Amino acid sequence: MTSPSERSAHIVGLGLIGASVALALAQAGWRVTGSDLNSETLKTALSTGLVDGDLPEPATRLFVVATPAGDVVDVARSLLENSADASCIVTDVAGVKTSIVEKIRDARFIGGHPMAGSEQRGLAGARADLFKGCTWILTPTSETEPDRYGQLHGYLREIDANVVAVSPGDHDRLVALASHVPHIVAGALMNEASVAAQQDAVLLQMAAGGFRDMTRVAAGDPSIWPEVLFENRAAVTQALRALEQRLQHLRQSIESGDRTNLESDLIAASVARRALPGRAINSSDMSHLRVVLSDEPGQLATITKTASELGVNIFDIEIAHGIEGRSGTLLLAIDREKAGLLTSSITSLGFSVVAE
Repeated sequence: MTSPSERSAHIVGLGLIGASVALALAQAGWRVTGSDLNSETLKTALSTGLVDGDLPEPATRLFVVATPAGDVVDVARSLLENSADASCIVTDVAGVKTSIVEKIRDARFIGGHPMAGSEQRGLAGARADLFKGCTWILTPTSETEPDRYGQLHGYLREIDANVVAVSPGDHDRLVALASHVPHIVAGALMNEASVAAQQDAVLLQMAAGGFRDMTRVAAGDPSIWPEVLFENRAAVTQALRALEQRLQHLRQSIESGDRTNLESDLIAASVARRALPGRAINSSDMSHLRVVLSDEPGQLATITKTASELGVNIFDIEIAHGIEGRSGTLLLAIDREKAGLLTSSITSLGFSVVAE
């Protein structure tokens, strides 16, 4: 838990995500200030009490950059240069990570991306519970200090997010399929239906739950997407090519009347959809691991990346320092069912692990 003097945050960019972060932190007991280039947005945020001021306090501990992806590097660098607190943490919420993280070589910066959103836009759509149960990705590197990562992990757990760590490159590759391509596909399907409805107006009245579920994200703010898609163009185009091949296979199965292949694809999709993670975990279902850390750089990133690759969610993280030197013990709270898997994997990497 943070002390009262540390519970001050500043949000740069008060759109849907930035304003929701502000509301969530305030609900968790933080004092939150914020800024936005749009004077009307900032005026509304101040007048409604969403933020307590437009300038960060000298002792501000957490800075969240919630600007468009193309502005993150400049804003983050400015915050790092001007922060009076050497122990501060700067993070962001952009949907692309590699191009940002590679340009900010500072241990105080940890890239982030909450996998949350809404068809609502801007300040008016902000909700304090937007991140409850959502996956919030962090991208630690070899320069990331365990203490700082542990603190940010704890802050995000305060607003009920489930924190997952991956490398910046893995984030961009995986999020292309999990978020970017679905948005493109939803938009394409909605546009196709809209064009068809010009000839048959009744079409959109026939739109059932499945169509509405598939196209819901197309109602989101379109202005944020071109920059994200261009920044992640390699991974997005690769995922689109793979999807195009799958759609072609389905089309051929339907054209040829190949019931076996068609049913096989539909069954596989049904099984995979039902297996999507989503259950909450009780404290009694958790296992705690103690991992001995040396003072070598990159150890935290190795452990968190290994957990992510194995599908092991770290629900809580803490650093217990040794009496001498920079070594210490990493305390991890994870799903008890996966404790053996993670223990075996990081032990094989040379770490000493004790399960409790």
